[in-house]
Amino acid sequence: MGPGKRARFTRHWNSMRNLFLSCRGRRGGERSMLTNERSGSNGFTLMELLIVMAIIAILMLIAIPTVGSLKKKANDLSAQQSVRAIHEAEIQFQSTYPSNGFACTLPALGGESTAGAPSATGAQILQGDLTSGYKSGYIFTITCKDKVTVNSVDRFNSYMVTAVPQTVGKTGDRGFCSDEGGTIKFDPAGGTNCTQSLGQ
Repeated sequence: MGPGKRARFTRHWNSMRNLFLSCRGRRGGERSMLTNERSGSNGFTLMELLIVMAIIAILMLIAIPTVGSLKKKANDLSAQQSVRAIHEAEIQFQSTYPSNGFACTLPALGGESTAGAPSATGAQILQGDLTSGYKSGYIFTITCKDKVTVNSVDRFNSYMVTAVPQTVGKTGDRGFCSDEGGTIKFDPAGGTNCTQSLGQ
């Protein structure tokens, strides 16, 4: 072993010995110390690593609630946009199928062009990711009202669409409601008791 290798080996050996002694501690109330001969050494001391890990942990604790809050805010805005999209689809559906009035289900507003021509049961108006009833942490439902039957065909003259979080407080905080008038109201408790206006 050459002189250079022997010197590096000695430095590393001393560092390992000091690390072992500092971890074991000294008896008689002596203060344990970690010595590191830094001349020519590019490593980190145990204390430095612990400090870095503590800083990373603190940053993660600060960032995680912020990320969750931003995610809920994004879901909230997405739900509002989806409710507007459903309203626009309902207006188009009513215009296209006047004998049926408004659609009573999301699948009736959707449908694939590969399935054939549009119909009252698959109007191909609403995009597929919303016709499933689940999008961006929210559950969407349509309820029809004011049914009138003409020539054995049921026509619905009004509807209500609701959007509620899949998990209140986690995927969203507010519930949203709208009807054929297009005004969106919300329930701050995340349900369907929508009494407060969005101020639009």
